[in-house]
Formats: sequence, C-alpha cells, structure tokens
Amino acid sequence: MATSNQTPPTSARPETDRLPVWRIGVTGGLVGILCCVGPTVLALLGIVSAGTAFAWATTLYDDHAWWFRLGGLAVLVLLGWISLRRRDQCSIAGVRRWRWRLLGIVAVAAATYGALYAVTTWLGTFA
Repeated sequence: MATSNQTPPTSARPETDRLPVWRIGVTGGLVGILCCVGPTVLALLGIVSAGTAFAWATTLYDDHAWWFRLGGLAVLVLLGWISLRRRDQCSIAGVRRWRWRLLGIVAVAAATYGALYAVTTWLGTFA
C-alpha cells in the first residue's frame, strides 16, 4: 500500500479552515450600535419604560455615537486579527489570501448596523 501526500479536496477540509465571517461581522455591527440597541432591549424586556429607553438611547446616540462606532470597528479589527493569527495568516500574504472574506466581514457588520439602526429608529416612533 502506497501512501500519498495529497491535500484533501476543498469539500473535505474542516470547517475551521474558514473565517467566521458572520460571527465577526454581526458582533462588530452590534457593538457599533449598542448605544441604541442596549436601551431598546431593556425596554423590550420590561426592565425600563419605553420613554426611559428612548431618552437613554437619544442621549447615548447624540453624545457618544462615535465612541460606540469606534468600539465596533475595534472589535472587527481585533476579532479579524485573532482569527487570522489562529490560522498563521497574520501577514500581508494572509490578508491578500482572505481579502474577500475580510471584505465580507465589513459588509456583514455594516448591514447589521444598518438593520439594527432601522429597527431601533422605528421602535423609537412608539415611545
């Protein structure tokens, strides 16, 4: 019996070979809009009233929105870096190899931020 040193086909590779685009993107987008989502979730759970949640969200969004957005961006960069580090791809060549997945992470984060912004703005009309 001869053994071969061929690499397994792409479909047989373990799932850990891929970047977790959805998890990283949704996490970054959620952190970026946490100023509005946090009070909304508290209101939906009945912990605070809708008026209080609206006031908190308005204050947080008006005064600190860029801090939350920068936090979301920092989470994206950190999780992307950790993910590339685990695959020993944290180099220019690794970024080039994973560039479409990295752009997918940014797209998922932007879509998450936009969708949650739309939902919280819509829910704010009921306050």
